[in-house]
Amino acid sequence: MTSAPLAERLSIPSGPLFFPVTAYGPDGRLDLDTYRTHVRRGIEAGAAAVFACCGTGEFHALTPEEFQDCVRAAAETADGRVPVVAGAGYGTALAVRYARLAADAGADGLLAMPPYLVVAGQEGLLRHYREVAAATALPVIVYQRDNAVLTPRTAVELARTDGVIGLKDGLGDLDLMQRIVSAVRTEAPGDFLYFNGLPTAEQTQLAYRGLGITLYSSAVFCFAPEIALAFHTALREGDDTTAHRLLDGFYRPFVELRAQGKGYAVSLVKAGVRLRGLDVGAVRPPLHEPAEDHVKQLAQLIEHGYALLGQDPREGARA
Repeated sequence: MTSAPLAERLSIPSGPLFFPVTAYGPDGRLDLDTYRTHVRRGIEAGAAAVFACCGTGEFHALTPEEFQDCVRAAAETADGRVPVVAGAGYGTALAVRYARLAADAGADGLLAMPPYLVVAGQEGLLRHYREVAAATALPVIVYQRDNAVLTPRTAVELARTDGVIGLKDGLGDLDLMQRIVSAVRTEAPGDFLYFNGLPTAEQTQLAYRGLGITLYSSAVFCFAPEIALAFHTALREGDDTTAHRLLDGFYRPFVELRAQGKGYAVSLVKAGVRLRGLDVGAVRPPLHEPAEDHVKQLAQLIEHGYALLGQDPREGARA
């Protein structure tokens, strides 16, 4: 797979970008059968792409062998219907190893996550991502957040790098993103892709749309695909009335609930998948499970979200 086909497939997605959770059994080991079911249901529900073993998929908690097994399962389940992008991270040597494992497992691309722990300068970040991009033929999307924040100049250099096709922003600095978009457009014109990668990206997507950034990750799609798809459709069609109704009645309360606990951007999503009838297990340490009362609030919020669409949440859930 060359970078051009993946970039073309992602540029105008038919549905949300799906970041599946990773399923574990009662013994804490990978449950690949349940994981395949989760991925298959997401694709059938309208996902435009599967981003396997990324943040929502607990990349940090997987061994290299588990990572490769999950990526292979996602690629086999997708079977070419939608592209599969795999996470790759840690220091440069390990990120390169994960990139190669993903390529061997059948991934179509990579999401290069921030390097582990260190706060590197721009020269080091640029070298890191270039080495990851050079390690395989897989196209790379760079994930900006936390300790990996790019200047517009570095973004331009990445846009000129063979194999780097886009930038996912998990920082939320709109001024910086506007300057990055402007600099790349001016100095490295082409089809460079941008993604809103903030947690519950729907909450900020109207603002990102103002910058011309239409791609975004959707963790809500894991457990409420109909809600996520309705919001995605509303944005695509310019239906701000529906978008605002879902923002006010579902997404804002969900973000406020998510803020009640550390790690809830993953563990609350995983609880939502279990509430919808698929037992994907608990999160692995150092994450922890949401409080029981918070799970009850999530169940009520999911029900209300579907009511906003005039749907019964039980109609979409499958055991």
